Amino acid sequence: MNKADRIKRMKVPAVDPKLAKRLPPGQVLTERFPILHEGEVPKYDLENWTLKIFGAIDKEITLTFDDIMKLNQSSVTCDIHCVTRWSRFDNTFTGVLFKDLLKELNINPKGKYVMLHADQDYTANLELSDLDRDDVLLAHSFENEPLTDKHGWPLRLVVPHLYFWKSVKWIRGIEFIDENKPGFWEQNGFHMNGDPFKEERFSGEDLPIPEDEWEKKDYD
Repeated sequence: MNKADRIKRMKVPAVDPKLAKRLPPGQVLTERFPILHEGEVPKYDLENWTLKIFGAIDKEITLTFDDIMKLNQSSVTCDIHCVTRWSRFDNTFTGVLFKDLLKELNINPKGKYVMLHADQDYTANLELSDLDRDDVLLAHSFENEPLTDKHGWPLRLVVPHLYFWKSVKWIRGIEFIDENKPGFWEQNGFHMNGDPFKEERFSGEDLPIPEDEWEKKDYD
């Protein structure tokens, strides 16, 4: 049974009416920060770490971690919502806003879509408009401390308005593309977009979705 099928079999939690405007349907509020990922947690030597920006742009760019830290730094406090039904309010991430990355590096995308590449052969697709916002950033820190290895050190994407599988950990590549292609989880039954308030969890028919195995996971 794949992950999408397991989530479909969960019991659906009821949302507290007092939180309805902030907590998406089918979600459970937690103060934990569950750790979910595929494969092993990578270890890095920052002397050799790079972020590649390529695809439908004028010129390919390769950044070191020092290059990232020299760009304009911002902090964003946001809620996060995982497709496995947990939500966590008021999380503060620090890093480089995606829109600042484009501006400071003079990147002019030719396409309307982006494929994000991470270690462990992970990918996730997004519309460019979902990245070019005031609250989307490439984060290196969480709550004023460097990200832990399990939460994506040294760099992860944070896209608060979409389910958290789109907030790619261990990001290594940003590819601008002309057509919207499915990433790793999108090829395995997850929705191409992933809006929590629309419950865009899965591709295909609208499916009931429940409580969760996230409680059995490790967490910080």
